[in-house]
Amino acid sequence: MEQSKMQFILAGFKEVLGCRTFAFEGVAADRSRTDFTVSIDLALTRRYSIRLQELPLLCRAVLERAHEDASQRAFTYTEEDMCRYAAIATARTEEARRRKPPRRPSPGRAPGAPTVGPVVTASDQIIY
Repeated sequence: MEQSKMQFILAGFKEVLGCRTFAFEGVAADRSRTDFTVSIDLALTRRYSIRLQELPLLCRAVLERAHEDASQRAFTYTEEDMCRYAAIATARTEEARRRKPPRRPSPGRAPGAPTVGPVVTASDQIIY
């Protein structure tokens, strides 16, 4: 693990006029702390089918990519970021769907056969 890498702790969020702003505290290797914010447009998250539960991690990823610029403390999760994320999520869903094996009928039962009914025993007795 790289020691100079900053850790980001979610401190909370505010929602104003359809925009949610997440507050993060960056903790450097020397334990110094710096405040950061990442804003995200909630209407765009609905357009790209991004769940609210995913937003803090997506915003943290913005900070992990862009915090090296010492002067910038406020960032935005852009529509381009959302489009890229939605494409990746769709690809993962499709891949999982392709890997899922087809359902097989239960052994000893013909496809389409009723699941309830009389049972014939080995001695040819019908049991209801």
